[in-house]
Amino acid sequence: MTNMAGLTPKNFLWSMDGDVAVIRLNNPSRKNPLTFESYAELRDTFRDLVYATDVHAVVFAPNGGNFCSGGDVHDIIGPLVAMEMVDLLKFTRMTGDLVKAMLNCGKPIISAVDGVAVGAGAIITMASDLRLATPQAKCAFLFNRVGLAGCDMGSCAILPRIIGQGRAAELLYLGRAMTADEGLAWGYYNALHPAETLESEALKLAHRIAAGPTFANGITKTQLNHEWNMTPDQAIEAEAQAQAICMQTEDFVRAYKAFVAKEKPVFEGN
Repeated sequence: MTNMAGLTPKNFLWSMDGDVAVIRLNNPSRKNPLTFESYAELRDTFRDLVYATDVHAVVFAPNGGNFCSGGDVHDIIGPLVAMEMVDLLKFTRMTGDLVKAMLNCGKPIISAVDGVAVGAGAIITMASDLRLATPQAKCAFLFNRVGLAGCDMGSCAILPRIIGQGRAAELLYLGRAMTADEGLAWGYYNALHPAETLESEALKLAHRIAAGPTFANGITKTQLNHEWNMTPDQAIEAEAQAQAICMQTEDFVRAYKAFVAKEKPVFEGN
């Protein structure tokens, strides 16, 4: 196990608010595009979070009024045009590995979306567990608008689970922006907040989650991501085993003792 509070990444900003990590991309003048380097460093960071003992939730925050404008046109799109198939596949697998790392990091992730979240920026919000946004937020899976398929980084598997097959198909075929009101009505966003309170609300939600039984939260995240591929019988059995594991934790004992004493439980994540 490891501590990550002192992380000093080269390609994005990292800070801690208690036991909640806050990540934000750091090129606000260009609406925070992703580069080859930031993709890779984000992937590696989320992989490392599996073993972090001092981070219990993550907020992916905007910067300068925008979340992320997707892959950088000059640093990524231009070079991709000149690549051969073997190198293109290395790139698309690397971007997909970021989503896998987010899904499997064991920590609940909250995206706080302001301004634009498009292309890979939209994917980051999709791969998060919870999403908050401002009324001005625009989220677009715009891959077909640059001549590509809508099936990028798991979008055809994950997006329909969040908003439904028909709505996902509309966004992926047209590449149009989903408004904040649509996102809220369709269940993509959990809530909308004014820009001036968006990050504080995201942190408040993250701290509420982090104050819970963090080991059990990790189990919940695992099951939420795995059970889509299970039959009901398989899911019920998987949850029986997962819950039996959680019943062996000290947090389960703490909750029982607190209930008996008519007190609020204080969880310690073990």
